[in-house]
Amino acid sequence: MLAAIFRILVGTLLLALAPAVAGAEAGRGPDPVFRVELPDSLKDGPQDGRLLLIFAPADQSPEQEPRELVNWDGSAIPFYGLDVEGWAPGTARRVDDRAFGFPVRRLRDLPPGEYRVQAFLNRYETFRMGDGRVLKLPPDQGEGQQWRDKPGNLYSKPVTVRWNGRGTTLVLSERIPPVQPFQETDWVKHVRIRSERLSKFWGRDMYVAAFVTLPQGFRDHPDARYPLVINHGHFPSAPAGWRETPPDPQLKPDYSTRFQLAGYNRIQQELSHDFFKAWTGPGFPRVLLVEIQHPTPFYDDSYGVNSANNGPYGDAIQYELIPEIERRFRGIGEGWARFVYGGSTGGWIAMAVQMFYPDDYNGAWIACPDPIDFRHYMTVNLYEDRNAYWMPNRFKRTPRPAHRNWLGHIDTTIEENNLWELALGTRGRSGDQWDVWESVYSPVGPDGYPRRIWDRLSGEIDPVTAAYWKEHYDLSYILRRDWPTLGPKLRGKLRIYAGDMDNYYLNNAVYAVEEFLRSAQPAADAVIDYGDRAEHCWNGDHTRSNAWSRLRYPQMVLPWAVERMIMTAPKGADVSSWRY
Repeated sequence: MLAAIFRILVGTLLLALAPAVAGAEAGRGPDPVFRVELPDSLKDGPQDGRLLLIFAPADQSPEQEPRELVNWDGSAIPFYGLDVEGWAPGTARRVDDRAFGFPVRRLRDLPPGEYRVQAFLNRYETFRMGDGRVLKLPPDQGEGQQWRDKPGNLYSKPVTVRWNGRGTTLVLSERIPPVQPFQETDWVKHVRIRSERLSKFWGRDMYVAAFVTLPQGFRDHPDARYPLVINHGHFPSAPAGWRETPPDPQLKPDYSTRFQLAGYNRIQQELSHDFFKAWTGPGFPRVLLVEIQHPTPFYDDSYGVNSANNGPYGDAIQYELIPEIERRFRGIGEGWARFVYGGSTGGWIAMAVQMFYPDDYNGAWIACPDPIDFRHYMTVNLYEDRNAYWMPNRFKRTPRPAHRNWLGHIDTTIEENNLWELALGTRGRSGDQWDVWESVYSPVGPDGYPRRIWDRLSGEIDPVTAAYWKEHYDLSYILRRDWPTLGPKLRGKLRIYAGDMDNYYLNNAVYAVEEFLRSAQPAADAVIDYGDRAEHCWNGDHTRSNAWSRLRYPQMVLPWAVERMIMTAPKGADVSSWRY
């Protein structure tokens, strides 16, 4: 009897010890934990936000802080994120295996080595929405919704650790300073207005703004009234491609740009100054050139349309901001004298506003637009595919690519892109591409945040959300659906350009739109063109590489705009006061 009892007790003890024994056999030590302290000196009270723990290999770009190296491409570094709410100053939070990591999922699986480690807090504000929802989101602080540079965000000084599974303590001792206000010049003015529509939607004051570059002779021709041309794109902190002084002779070559050209920063300065000289010289089109600032709590721009999650940005821009610009700077104020252009996000916006406000614009130059046909949502067909991450096959799993170079070599997948964003923020709060598309295109989800188009972990597509996207924001579908009434208003107004090796596969959606526009009745008279082996963001220039042509949009667009305005202006319209 005693022997039997002894065997039972030993067996029970072994079962209890089994997890610890298994962990020891696998070389597993105590759970890795980092402590991140919120200083007691912080006077802002308890904090909500996304806490990030970032690991940069010690030999990778040591001149940059770890927060500057967080990316999804071939140079991706590990980082971990978790939500914090009500974090009181003077206390610490744990970062352990509960944090969601990319590209290494769990902290315990981070390879040993020497790392520069940094903690970062992307702070959230509580929005009490006009419809009663209460959301916690990162507000724009004048920086254009960039978490790395957002004024008020907190971070620790980087420390070098030799990682062996044991953490340390980091203190969020540093704070990003406010953005310095833009200094207007004789040529460039900044207009910022409170939007009544957006303020009502968001439950607090919201603003839209724009840079307005004035034409040569604006003050010498007080009776002139001017056409308006909008350069749509991401958040501008200053007018793009504009430099009133010659290039800096002391400028050192910069190799950090995406074009990897020695001295590209100097090329940018040279071409920006060349544009200034052309703008102020004889014979250049005299228009009001506008770049809009419309960041949302989800992204650096609103995509220029009304949406369930961002609010009525389209109407705020069209019916509040643009009339104010035209009032202040003597704009003609009629649809025949307004044009839009842009590339990538700006290309989608240019096409969307031309379609959604067809009488208010006379032409759109659309370069490498974000997906304009959701059957080609990059490499996903939202209406037929069931999974966004894997190609359909019963016997194998082939990941869907998200980014390639001009030779077709792939450096990330759609799954990796989405998991990277999930590590940056839950509920669509990463501030990056896949999340912003949901914030623009989706209905409100059951939790009050944008409804997911697919499950972030599995990639399973939600057909209900896809159907909503189709009816409201699939530009290709809307063209087909509404062409009998929309077509006559768009005739001759659409010019679409894409490289046939666009890094994000955006040319695939352009092919689908081209197929319709080539045979549409009534005729579209659209221009669609492709750059041979051209990457993102090709804009229609066959004579220069992307690195140069991207700096010359006004020189390409404005002559076409003037030609079309003169050709289509209604009888009695002013086509002379601004042509001096």
